[in-house]
Amino acid sequence: MQSKDLEDYLTALLKPEQIKDFTPNGLQIQGCKDINKVITGVTASKALIERAISEQADAILVHHGYFWKNESYVIRGMKHDRIKSLLVNDINLFAYHLPLDIHPTLGNNAQLAKLFNIENVAPLELGNPLSVAMQGSFKQEWRGEDFATLINTTLERECLHIAPPSNKPIKTIAWCSGGGQGYIELAAEQGIDAFLTGEVSEQTTHIAHEMDIHCFAAGHHATERYGIKALGEHLAKEHGLEVLFVDIDNPV
Repeated sequence: MQSKDLEDYLTALLKPEQIKDFTPNGLQIQGCKDINKVITGVTASKALIERAISEQADAILVHHGYFWKNESYVIRGMKHDRIKSLLVNDINLFAYHLPLDIHPTLGNNAQLAKLFNIENVAPLELGNPLSVAMQGSFKQEWRGEDFATLINTTLERECLHIAPPSNKPIKTIAWCSGGGQGYIELAAEQGIDAFLTGEVSEQTTHIAHEMDIHCFAAGHHATERYGIKALGEHLAKEHGLEVLFVDIDNPV
């Protein structure tokens, strides 16, 4: 498959033009023209690049790429080392940020819903089909402690559970993969029992306590493994590419 054809396919699939993002989506670093082997991972770190080189991959496909808003334009230091490695080895770098978070079947939020058997999935931002935060419900009620254990087992990472004073049972949940802690207040205002995300901030604890909502912080990396993995598996199935998902450990 040629690089241009892969980019066109991913553009048609993920529709990055629909949502304003903090980084360019698509082909960020041009490499070889023909692509047969793809490495997928959460972040285009030096470790992931080195693995792609050792695997003789033609392309890397990630959720977190380069050239973020307010990032320095200067290519030096860590950025220089990463980009040089890609260029010298003729490896393409594709990155899809928010378009991958919100994709209805392959996205990070969709994959979390699948992992935790969340039903009645809908946007948390009512009326916004491109909402980066979602809401849904469970068939059965969960005790906060038991749901925390389920998160730990499923995502293979110990989550932070901030329980409200009522420690109420959980029947409804909102979630946003990665750094979505800013949506907890909206979830609480809608009477949702729990909120799941990757990160928390200092004020998150006070919001959870004062607005009577459970909060689970399960790690930015851990909540965003599954979209890029699902996307790679989709490409392998639909286009016969050799795809290898590489999970570079990150406790954050």
